Amino acid sequence: MASESLDGADEPSNMVDPKLLELLVCPLTKTRLIYDANAQELISTAAGLAFPIKNGVPLMIEDAARPLTDEDFARR
Repeated sequence: MASESLDGADEPSNMVDPKLLELLVCPLTKTRLIYDANAQELISTAAGLAFPIKNGVPLMIEDAARPLTDEDFARR
């Protein structure tokens, strides 16, 4: 039965702590980030970058980020 509590049904392992999200800012522009739960990314519209979240940990380095597309901006 112990495995039931570890299977991630209550809290997915890729979930980011909401308190952490409140503190994080874009490392380049120091502006607020937008959390995209579906894509598991933190979006910086000011920098035009999307920072990935891997296993619940935001990768806040420019080399890990992808450039935002026109489609990304249209969704915002």
